[in-house]
Amino acid sequence: MIDSELLLQGYRLGVFPMAMEDDSIAWFSPDPRAIIPLDDFHVPHALRRVARKNIFEIKIDNCFGEVIRACAKRKDTWINREIIESYERLNELGCAHSVEAWNKNKLVGGLYGVAVGGAFFGESMFHRVTDASKIALVALVERLRARKFILLDTQWVTPHLEQFGAIEISRDHYLKLLRRAVELSRKF
Repeated sequence: MIDSELLLQGYRLGVFPMAMEDDSIAWFSPDPRAIIPLDDFHVPHALRRVARKNIFEIKIDNCFGEVIRACAKRKDTWINREIIESYERLNELGCAHSVEAWNKNKLVGGLYGVAVGGAFFGESMFHRVTDASKIALVALVERLRARKFILLDTQWVTPHLEQFGAIEISRDHYLKLLRRAVELSRKF
């Protein structure tokens, strides 16, 4: 297991761990780095309609372990047993969180990440039902805005995240935003 303080210090410095194919852990600090500017978060029109139907119930930290394990269940994954145990420990310490989409008392999608100061580091998402992870992301952004977070780190831009307004910024710019964000006193 990765030591919790080492893991949190990594986030404060702009690095995060991923498991490699041989199960070793490597640390990354991409340049450019992807963020979703909270003020410019875009909810696609079709997703707005889905959200208005109230198909999903959002829960926070209800079943973190199930969320991270669901995120790991994919062909190419950077989430191994050591990553799972390390982030479950961060969850127990109140630093890692899950945002979950439920339908008919079943977990159907969600995401997890780490909160440090006024920064949230999104790690992974999953869905079992169409739009469930997207609704969880919308709920995350609403929560971050309400609690005056200033940074939502997504590590890399994907086509999935681009539709929500994800952008790439230089590592230098990212580190300036990060230093300001982690100094803030915020509660997830």
